[in-house]
Amino acid sequence: MTDNPAVAYLRSPRAIRERCAMVFAAAERGETRHFALDLAKLSACTHYVARVMQDNYPRGDVPFHARWRHFAVGGVDRWKPLAARFVGRDPIERVRAAYELAIVSVLLDAGAGAEWRYREAAGGTWSRSEGLAVASIDMFASGAFSADADDPLRVDARVLAGLADDAVARGFQVSAANPLVGVSGRTDLLRRLGRAIDAQPALFGTTGRLGGLVDHLLAKAGSGALPAAAILSAVLEGLGPIWPARVTIDGVALGDVGRHPAARAADATSGLVPFHKLSQWLTYSLIEPLEWLGLRVVELDALTGLPEYRNGGLFLDAGVIVPRHAAVLAEPHDATSELVVEWRALTVCLLDRLAAAMRAELLLDSERLPLAKVLEGGTWAAGRKIARERRGDGRPPITVVSDGTVF
Repeated sequence: MTDNPAVAYLRSPRAIRERCAMVFAAAERGETRHFALDLAKLSACTHYVARVMQDNYPRGDVPFHARWRHFAVGGVDRWKPLAARFVGRDPIERVRAAYELAIVSVLLDAGAGAEWRYREAAGGTWSRSEGLAVASIDMFASGAFSADADDPLRVDARVLAGLADDAVARGFQVSAANPLVGVSGRTDLLRRLGRAIDAQPALFGTTGRLGGLVDHLLAKAGSGALPAAAILSAVLEGLGPIWPARVTIDGVALGDVGRHPAARAADATSGLVPFHKLSQWLTYSLIEPLEWLGLRVVELDALTGLPEYRNGGLFLDAGVIVPRHAAVLAEPHDATSELVVEWRALTVCLLDRLAAAMRAELLLDSERLPLAKVLEGGTWAAGRKIARERRGDGRPPITVVSDGTVF
């Protein structure tokens, strides 16, 4: 656990909301360089998202926004036959395996690009997040991350640390004709993860398995309940060493943290805006396996919305976020650029506002419609739908150049 208060702050959901709110306030004052806000259009955007959610879930049974949805793309539950292999074993072992699958899969889910496709053995062909999910569960099921041939459904640190340069490329069917954005960055991320597991026995245990994180969280739970922020804290602490050192404080790599001049402070955090998109996406995906054990995960809305191209694209395509200059849509932008940081910060704040407006429209409270369900039901699906309506190929409105570790 870090004892640096600046690092601890930037790893908190509170910091995400506070720093994004600074950028949002600057946009409201007309002081941002790349985007303006047209909040008069938020109501129509809310209606659009509510209709999408009601169309997708007419009975109101919206699940959490989590990787598990993608493992069931095409109506096929690909986790179910794997889970069946744990019948008769310690129930915690199934959850350890589920954590290992979810963590590896989410870390590999950083945007695929418009051209990449994955064809599974059963015949389906998938793209984008769904394709990345199917490819990753196939790698997991094949034992690609296990050090024990008799126990393939596990992720061992030494296997991750020793992954070949082309391991992910082979598993994900990457070729010159089927390119995947940031494939080398994803492979390196998994290798870093392997080293991080071994270096942090307090979080992952001494067995060298990624699934040891389950035992750490179970020990943290009191009275059968665990705050969602506690999962995020463990994820940010445990996975902190794996991220490229773009932004650091006292030598600590901060991960998914950008820079924007509107985020002012009187300490080392000045100018910094944290997002932790992949870490929060992962946290959302780690909730359900704990609930299989009867543990209650509470205070879900302490987490923030995910500032990625579907949610951010929704607000752009709906006219709530308005480009200030032609280069916004005409040119590619680095994921760490001020422009992309600004877009993402506005997205985080707008997701909170839209969630509140949806609850009011649908006469639901935050218990029945937490942000995790708004995202799934919700903004992510609506962002994809409106992108297809605006652009036939469904690409996002802004082109982001990523190394596979942010989006």
